[in-house]
Amino acid sequence: MRQALQYPWTDLDVDRISAPAVSVRIDVGQARTEVPEHQHRKGQLVFALAGGVTCRVPSGLWMVPPHCAVWIPGSLPHSNIATANARLFFVYLEPGAAELPDQCCTLSISPLLRELIIELADREPAHEVDELLIKVLLAQLPLMPVQQLHLPVSAEPRLATIANALAANPADRATVGVWARRVAMSESSLSRLVVQETGLSFGRWRQQLHLMVAIRELSDGATVQQVSADLGYASVASFISMFKKALGKPPAKYLSSVAHKSG
Repeated sequence: MRQALQYPWTDLDVDRISAPAVSVRIDVGQARTEVPEHQHRKGQLVFALAGGVTCRVPSGLWMVPPHCAVWIPGSLPHSNIATANARLFFVYLEPGAAELPDQCCTLSISPLLRELIIELADREPAHEVDELLIKVLLAQLPLMPVQQLHLPVSAEPRLATIANALAANPADRATVGVWARRVAMSESSLSRLVVQETGLSFGRWRQQLHLMVAIRELSDGATVQQVSADLGYASVASFISMFKKALGKPPAKYLSSVAHKSG
């Protein structure tokens, strides 16, 4: 589909397009942009060539740093927040067109798949060669490695309150005991509730939020020093240590390795 749409748009109904895969190029303006919760019959791949996107679904937050993509199954309610000046591609897939999970996941995107997505977005539909490109794209998608860039969230009111507060102020370093008092629970009850609802300890859950925020802000051009301060770390070294322990590489090497794998 040869068009670069300003994000968000109101005049494209992807469910009325019959092709098994449709790729759309997205230009985000100079301000961070949020699209409220919505859903469509087709599944959606959100691919970031530059900048980043955070996708929210009922069960969690999913991070889309540069050269990665989030898969959102069809008919799943979701909202998207894109960083300023992001260069994105949305690929819409007919249900069952590719062997992809029935739940969200973040995928690394190979150079071949990246070029297929870009080429399809830059073409007018109904070319015979498009059918071949789409077949290759649908065959390649299930082969992409999954990145652990997911924050499980819960509709449980007390956890939702904590998650929203931490998302608004990730530098809040209050202990689980302090948070328990804030939501009128005992510390042990809150600890059990977090594990029950998210599968993570409170500390690991908050750390995962920090990783999500860090990758989003670093992708948006913030320095390691800025992100470390914004997340309330006592020193840059302690932030880098946390990041490396969680993702295997310090921030700069992690982002460059993702970009290298994809280009």
